[in-house]
Amino acid sequence: MNFFLKRFSRILRMQNLTHVSEFHLMGFSDDPDLQLVLFGNFLSMYMVSVLGNLLLILAVSSDTHLHTPMYFFLSILSLVDICFTSTTVPKMIVDILTHSRVISYVGCLTQMSLFVLFCCMDDMLLTVMAYDRFVAICHPLHYAVTMSAHRCALLLLVSVFLSLGDSQLHNSAIFLSTCFKHMKIANFFCDPSLLLKLSCSDPLLNTVVTYIAGVIFGFFPILGIIFSYYKIVSSVLKIPSSEGRYKAFSTCSSHLSAVCLFYGTGLGMYLGSDGSYSPIRNMVASLMYTVVTPMLNPFIYSLRNRDISRTLKRILSLRV
Repeated sequence: MNFFLKRFSRILRMQNLTHVSEFHLMGFSDDPDLQLVLFGNFLSMYMVSVLGNLLLILAVSSDTHLHTPMYFFLSILSLVDICFTSTTVPKMIVDILTHSRVISYVGCLTQMSLFVLFCCMDDMLLTVMAYDRFVAICHPLHYAVTMSAHRCALLLLVSVFLSLGDSQLHNSAIFLSTCFKHMKIANFFCDPSLLLKLSCSDPLLNTVVTYIAGVIFGFFPILGIIFSYYKIVSSVLKIPSSEGRYKAFSTCSSHLSAVCLFYGTGLGMYLGSDGSYSPIRNMVASLMYTVVTPMLNPFIYSLRNRDISRTLKRILSLRV
């Protein structure tokens, strides 16, 4: 008990050392000739991401045949992806236009909170969608009861509350310290992992926050997805006809592609060793994670899903 009291008193003393008013973000390049190119590329990717996900939401909401749990969670995922990419990219575009990379302390914590919230929502929704596919393929006769509207709403609420909890956990860790080693963040947004490293608060607190978030929102969701697909593969291999196996696998291919893209870029962003750390490489990994992945998800689900493709073609033909 005395050990923790000493550490807590140390944290309280650190709070009075420095008053932080702003942070300085690191851009991709200071070359004036590249600013227009960067602006055009990031704006294009942002517009494609937002419009693609909005179109996917429109397709699901406009077709009654798509009013199923799988497509319900897919539309929520698209909405979260819009919010996720909107947390970082507009600020980056404004920074390029204004030639200023300053972000206020309050603005930085707000951006960090929203980033963690929507990132965890993506994580939770992909896990819930894996569970949905597990029930649909392994227990098809119980699917309507298991994935009822009430159960879907409950799973969504649990995902939201867990994501809010992770966001508040990171906020609390940063709030406990107004003393930072320096004010420059080696990324184009307020990366929570970098903020924790910059904080000169108790290292034990930062380690605890990192491990709690990693276990709850990294290890357990990945374990749940792996278990779901293990059961799915076991059930599909028992189907006698090759056509039946292909049909069953095709319902999971889009989700599995999205999972690999999300976790692949996410692990590349957060699991790089300190010895090989490079700010530019870290920013490229962050860009893939926060911009490219939300942009590609609509293409993955529309190109690999016949129901979505058919609905999108109908919507686009009506608009033309």
